[in-house]
Amino acid sequence: MAIETFNYDNRIVRDFGVATMVWGLVGMLVGLLAALQMFLPELNFGIPYTTFSRIRPIHTNAVIFAFVGNAMFMAMYYSLQRLCKAPMFSALLSKIHFWGWQLIIVAAAVTLASGITVSKEYAELEWPIDIAIAIVWIVFGINMFGTIFKRRERHMYVAVWFYIATWVTITLLHVVNSIELPVSFLKSYPVYAGLQDALVQWWYGHNAVAFFLTTPYLGMMYYFLPKAADRPIFSYRLSIVHFWALIFIYIWAGPHHLLYSSLPDWAQSLGTVFSIMLIAPSWGGMLNGLLTLRGAWDKLRTSYVLKFMVVAVTAYGMATFEGPMLSIKGVNALSHFTDWTIAHVHVGALGWNGFLTFGILYWLIPRIFRTKLYSDRMANAHFWIGFLGIIVYALPLYFAGITQGLMWKQFTPEGFLLYPNFLETVIQILPMYIIRAVGGFMFLVGAILCAINLFKTMKQGELLALEAAEAPALEDNPDDHVGSKEPSQWHRWLERKPVQFLLLTTVAVAIGGIIEIVPTFIIKSNIPTIASVKPYTPLELEGRDVYVAEGCYTCHSQMIRPFRSETERYGEYSKAGEFVYDHPFQWGSKRTGPDLHRIGKKYPDAWHYSHMMEPTSMSPGSIMPRYPWLAENKIDLQLTPAKIRAMQTLGVPYAEGYDQEAVDHLLFQARSITDGLRNSGIELADDAELTALIAYLQRLGTDIKAIPQPTTTETAVSDGM
Repeated sequence: MAIETFNYDNRIVRDFGVATMVWGLVGMLVGLLAALQMFLPELNFGIPYTTFSRIRPIHTNAVIFAFVGNAMFMAMYYSLQRLCKAPMFSALLSKIHFWGWQLIIVAAAVTLASGITVSKEYAELEWPIDIAIAIVWIVFGINMFGTIFKRRERHMYVAVWFYIATWVTITLLHVVNSIELPVSFLKSYPVYAGLQDALVQWWYGHNAVAFFLTTPYLGMMYYFLPKAADRPIFSYRLSIVHFWALIFIYIWAGPHHLLYSSLPDWAQSLGTVFSIMLIAPSWGGMLNGLLTLRGAWDKLRTSYVLKFMVVAVTAYGMATFEGPMLSIKGVNALSHFTDWTIAHVHVGALGWNGFLTFGILYWLIPRIFRTKLYSDRMANAHFWIGFLGIIVYALPLYFAGITQGLMWKQFTPEGFLLYPNFLETVIQILPMYIIRAVGGFMFLVGAILCAINLFKTMKQGELLALEAAEAPALEDNPDDHVGSKEPSQWHRWLERKPVQFLLLTTVAVAIGGIIEIVPTFIIKSNIPTIASVKPYTPLELEGRDVYVAEGCYTCHSQMIRPFRSETERYGEYSKAGEFVYDHPFQWGSKRTGPDLHRIGKKYPDAWHYSHMMEPTSMSPGSIMPRYPWLAENKIDLQLTPAKIRAMQTLGVPYAEGYDQEAVDHLLFQARSITDGLRNSGIELADDAELTALIAYLQRLGTDIKAIPQPTTTETAVSDGM
């Protein structure tokens, strides 16, 4: 059998590795600033680009797509070549992928800081960047599958299965969730509205966590953990069950983000059932990783690489147990909208993604630079500082979340809310926010030590840019076409067929989304219409765009759940039919401030003006930043008719030709607001962004007639306690 020689490309691995370290530090630094702003609002600096509501999505995008994304590509480019015994399909495509991804990250940071956003969690970027993401992702896919097709190793190892599932599912998620109608170069509206938009978004949002933060990292675990431990993976058969069960079940779990919302009960129940089922495959993967270390405990005590990896896999197990628990309605009734969710997410992000990334970096960089790590002591210090940082970060947020949930629901013996003022719950948990920031600072210090250590390692070594390798050519084998009744043999046959594997994976991940999403579009009873709900006026539509641009959704929900504690505090619970003209939906996922769905007409216009200019003047002790620029910034009235036409295209029933009258109607409504403010001694321009925002806030929740509130002995729905 002829032996072929070839070279592995380590240059692209190095490039993504350096990007991982750089963007990791940037993302964590922005996250620390956001954590400090939670108890030191003056650190918002009084300018639009650094408010919490704008830097929070910068932080999430930087950590997910810049830090984790680059780490994922680094590990995939390194492991895929060796698992396939072939160089990457195209060095040119590798370079296009690398530089395209970095440019997307920069574009994301600039646009999000400028208030250019679609406001959908983990999918905030506007349509030109979405298209760029799709192009770069396809480039990566061509490069990956081209490498798989020209492999010299007959069977695709389990890590490759997870890489394939990642590419297929992220492609599906991104395309479906990013369908938008452009209004201008940097403004668009999602084609979905209200309930449908929420369901599609959390189908995307949950599975972006599943298939960007989890499946590629499981592939990385299956490759790098055995390498670091110098032992084979514990169970091949368990890896088969883990893979297929995980990718099939995960895609159904998105609705558990919308429990007790206006989503139909059947969809909520599906999300809960499949979320609980996720425990089995998730823990199967965790155990497969941990049991690989059997007999390697002595090495574990001395290897900083394995220490990082063991904590990472353990954190994966903790997060994938807690996630299904939070999807149980009784638990979710307490946890949702609180910091409990933030703690849960960061156990996964810091422990699973962060520590596995660090472990792989420490293992990989010295190898491709043909040298020893610069400092083992620095790596061990990083481990302990980072590990303690995770604990100090997460524990206070668990306490904060439970405190919030209980305080929101607490009644006096006479049947009145014990804490009717939402701000009381915020003030109560400020000490926990301070401790959380300390934990975040510790984790950042550890990451800085890692970066210094790795850069010094690269400086003392020399990159092995093209690593020589050899392997026999892959030849067709008659046995490939012969089946066996043994499940593992059937799967070994499938592992030799990348096209069939790709198709089966696509079917497995598509089923859940189709069954959950399609009925909300074709069965009208899922979204009962309400005759009194009317489209937004042009001024209210512009105000809603300001609300979206400023990121108000990051701290305020617009979804009153059917609990007595919420209807007493906010008003009538939210109905699906109220959101039919909302492109995008604004239900929110965290309440740092109170729910705003029934804020309309609750306060006079002057209150809203003063609250935006100086929040503490209306709410002493508030941690909300100031928004003085909204009084100076002007609405782009030239774009208003195009926005009305876009809404008409999306099915909003504005009258024929209304776009030509929209600006006149906008200014007429604006004058009624500014005249009233003038009577209160406040001067505000008719076309100011703040005028439009006030109009939008005063509209919220006023379309339906409130149902009489329950008495002190009645409840709207059990609080799930």
